[in-house]
Amino acid sequence: MNAQNPSPPPQGPAIQVLERMFSLLDVLATHQDPVPLKRISELTGLHPSTAHRILNDLTIGRFVDRPEAGSYRLGMRLLELGNMVKARLDVREAALGPMRELHRLTHQPVNLSVRQGDEIVYIERAFSERSGMQVVRAIGGRAPLHLTSVGKLFLAHDDATRVRAYVTRTGLAGNTRNSITDPARLDRELHQVRSAGIARDDEELEPGVRCMAAGVYDDQGRLVAGLSVSAPAERLEESWLARVKSTADDISRSLGYRPGAPAAASR
Repeated sequence: MNAQNPSPPPQGPAIQVLERMFSLLDVLATHQDPVPLKRISELTGLHPSTAHRILNDLTIGRFVDRPEAGSYRLGMRLLELGNMVKARLDVREAALGPMRELHRLTHQPVNLSVRQGDEIVYIERAFSERSGMQVVRAIGGRAPLHLTSVGKLFLAHDDATRVRAYVTRTGLAGNTRNSITDPARLDRELHQVRSAGIARDDEELEPGVRCMAAGVYDDQGRLVAGLSVSAPAERLEESWLARVKSTADDISRSLGYRPGAPAAASR
C-alpha cells in the first residue's frame, strides 16, 4: 500500500446492509398504505429477494409490519422509539447552542421565553457584560404578554375570543408611554405579527430597550417558546431579524417541526 495515498478501508457487508435497510425504511416512510414488495424493489433498486430478506429481519424486530403476504409498512417499534426521543427533547437544551451563536453575532442578550397563563417566563438567556445593557429580566422573570415581543407571538396564535378574554382580565396595563393599552391597537399589532411571523417590542416593557422575536414550534406545530434579541433602542439592527428567524427555525427543526406542516393551536 502507498503510505502517502492509502486505500480506503473496504466497505464491509454490515455497512451495505445498513444502507439498504435505510433505503427500505425511507421508501416505506413515504407511503401511508402497505407497499407491495415489487414496488419496494423498483423504488430502492434492490433485487426482490434482497429486499424480502432485509424486510423479514426488520419485521422480526417490529421495525416493519407485514399486514398481508407480500406487502410492508413501517412498524410500531419506530413509533415507540420516536416517543422515547420526543420525551427527551427539551426546548431549553435544544436552544442553548443556537442562542449562544446568535449572541456571538449580535453581542446583545438573546432570550428564550415560554408562556404561562397571561405572562411569559424567561427560561434561558445568553448574554455578556459587554452588551452595554443592564440585564433586568433574569431567568425566571415574568412579563405581561402584550408588552413583550414573545408575548405578542403567543397572543397572535390565540383566536379573537381568547384575545378579548385576555384584554378583559389584564386591562392591558402599560409600563411605558409606548405600551399598547388600547384593544384596537393590540388587534392591529397582532394582525401584523400573524402576517410577518415575527414580533417586536418598541420600548413597551422597558424604556430604552427594544426587542425582536420569532417563534419556536414543536413536532405538532405548536408554538412552545419564543426566541428574542433585546438591545438598547438605538443599537437594535434590522439586519438581525432574518438571523433571529432562522435561529428559531433551527431550534424548531431540532424539536421535530417541519416547515409547511399545519400548525396546532398553542395552549
